[in-house]
Amino acid sequence: MVEKFVFATNNQHKLDEVKEISEDRFNIVGLSDIGCNDDIPETQDTFEGNALQKARFVYEKYNINCFADDTGLEVDALNGAPGVYSARYAGEDKKSEDNIKKILNELGESPFRTARFRTVVALILEGKEYFFEGVIEGEIIKERKGEGGFGYDSVFVPEGLNATFAELPALVKNSISHRAIAVQKLFYFLRHYQQ
Repeated sequence: MVEKFVFATNNQHKLDEVKEISEDRFNIVGLSDIGCNDDIPETQDTFEGNALQKARFVYEKYNINCFADDTGLEVDALNGAPGVYSARYAGEDKKSEDNIKKILNELGESPFRTARFRTVVALILEGKEYFFEGVIEGEIIKERKGEGGFGYDSVFVPEGLNATFAELPALVKNSISHRAIAVQKLFYFLRHYQQ
């Protein structure tokens, strides 16, 4: 079993979330832990493409088993936007507050607020590439609620619940989120790899 993996991210929130999901079964380190301070490109137009681009960048430069994710919010009334542009929807400075404002303004008073979070994880293990996907359905509410989470969490209510991701305890969010679903598939694969 390969134990150490680089998660190709500089986002501490994402890193903490994934470490929590792994329950210490794997040694997950971030880019800063391997001395990578590069601004890794994300120039593809799909979640799969962006995730694989990041993972390949790290694998080719550092020759270490790694995985990367790309995550986005897809709002049905906005024809699937912001999608792969979720982090920079309101501009290249990637401010969550501005992104949320833009989404809420575009939806206005529309009753059609269904949306989903989608995460794709690309793994490069011993030179081979694998994909894992997680999706959670829900809706966009009209105003922010909750202090936890990050990104669009304060305006997204998962299907079947009455609280936003930002209102849920981290333990609950990390057991049901789109990223949790994709990463749990990843870790299941890794636990059974070469057995």
